[in-house]
Amino acid sequence: MAVGLLGRKIGMTQVYREGGQLVPVTVIEAGPCTVLQVRTAERDGYEAVQIGFDDLLSDKDKERPADQRNRNRASRSERGHVVALASKRQKARQEAGVESSPRPGCEPKRFVREFRTGDDGGKCQVGQELTVELFADVAHVDVVGTSKGRGTAGVMKRHNFHGQKASHGVKRVHRHAGSIGMSADPARVIKGTRMSGRYGNSQVTVRHLEVVRVDVASNTLLVHGAIPGPNGGYVLIRKTNKLG
Repeated sequence: MAVGLLGRKIGMTQVYREGGQLVPVTVIEAGPCTVLQVRTAERDGYEAVQIGFDDLLSDKDKERPADQRNRNRASRSERGHVVALASKRQKARQEAGVESSPRPGCEPKRFVREFRTGDDGGKCQVGQELTVELFADVAHVDVVGTSKGRGTAGVMKRHNFHGQKASHGVKRVHRHAGSIGMSADPARVIKGTRMSGRYGNSQVTVRHLEVVRVDVASNTLLVHGAIPGPNGGYVLIRKTNKLG
């Protein structure tokens, strides 16, 4: 299975295994996801499946019938990505005999990602809906998310430096990094030197998480352990390729 799912982190809890062991788990709302595009080597130069998660409409619009929803929240490019829109350019392409790519005919999505595939990428069809049932027989998964952003942080918080001594002669620099300079050779600061700076808000992949439970009815996936990001953050789930 090369294609994974997109989802949202709900939070952490704990559940009992059948043997009575209590394990910490993260609850993920995995899908349903809609296949937006199928990339092919002939047309795009690579094989991939593009899927989307979470409608771009507000909660109030989601409760309305499909023909009464306010789609002005989405830009024209976002709407044209999922449905065919009439335009001069589209008309000119049709007159020239250029075949347009199929559209899924769904609502614009907030979270869109691609999964590289091999020859099995053709098994997915545009407009197909993928659910958490995809992981029914999967033992371990990888979860990709964006870690919590903590802003600009010092070296003690960012890199776990122990700080300078609190002794005589050290004046108000106890949490500083200390000297970073070099001597006459090479007379520069080496690239990659650990300093203060932005901490968090970066892509993090947690590999080989055990799938504890798959609930198809509520579209939830329970994995053993923690995953990056805050509650409500978007994540990408795929079958792990790590052995053991």
